Amino acid sequence: MSTMRTLGLIGGMSWHSTVTYYRRVNEVVARRRGGHASAPVALQSLDFDDVRACQVAGDYEASARLLVEAGRRCVAGGADLVAIATNLMHKNHPQVSAALDVPVVHIADAVARAARAAGVDTIGLLGTRPVMEESFYAERLAEHGIAVVVPSAADRVEVDRVVFEELTRGLLLDDSRARYRAIVDDLASRGAGAVALACTEIGLLLPPGSGDGPADGSALGLIDTAVAHADLLAELVLAPGDVTVERALADLLAEGPGALTRAAGV
Repeated sequence: MSTMRTLGLIGGMSWHSTVTYYRRVNEVVARRRGGHASAPVALQSLDFDDVRACQVAGDYEASARLLVEAGRRCVAGGADLVAIATNLMHKNHPQVSAALDVPVVHIADAVARAARAAGVDTIGLLGTRPVMEESFYAERLAEHGIAVVVPSAADRVEVDRVVFEELTRGLLLDDSRARYRAIVDDLASRGAGAVALACTEIGLLLPPGSGDGPADGSALGLIDTAVAHADLLAELVLAPGDVTVERALADLLAEGPGALTRAAGV
């Protein structure tokens, strides 16, 4: 019988990045445990059309109901912890967290952990307009001592457009990649020590460590938020069973990226 915890994953927003979560968590678990080991996951993949309709209408009460019900289905399926596999829908993290009796691991906590590991306290944010313009994400980072720099108003519109017209539809276009790289360079010139790809699809367009310039992650680090979140979730899945999820999470956030991910070699 597995001694690992079961991860509840609320995904489908979009399914492209949910694949990244599922793959990454299982890569860490498989390489750490060896053999045929894989992570116990209770996945609820929502219809993104439904969620997107809520976003466009600005009806985050309706989206909260969708996510809460998905979270409850994860818990009914045995989840010991739950994660929302998208940055923007962490607008509903408070409602989901309040409705469930298991921890709901916040993506911005994982981003702050990755930023500290990189030795930076100011990061740029590339994401949807609510993530870049509203306070819910930046305030969570500020709780960890991380300040943010965001693109110009015109660049925020373009970043958001690319996310919803291209990336969430699986389109990875060279022109958009070049535009994003220019925006990353601008954030670096304005004091960002790293840039968080704060939409879980952006890492598909700008994978950290690719390319040959600062905007591709060599001179300026790119934090793929989906990967950072998945790494933290994998460590919680693998944490000792005699330690509560809450305690394991507090310890991991205090220590930064730990031995489990490093030992996994990913």
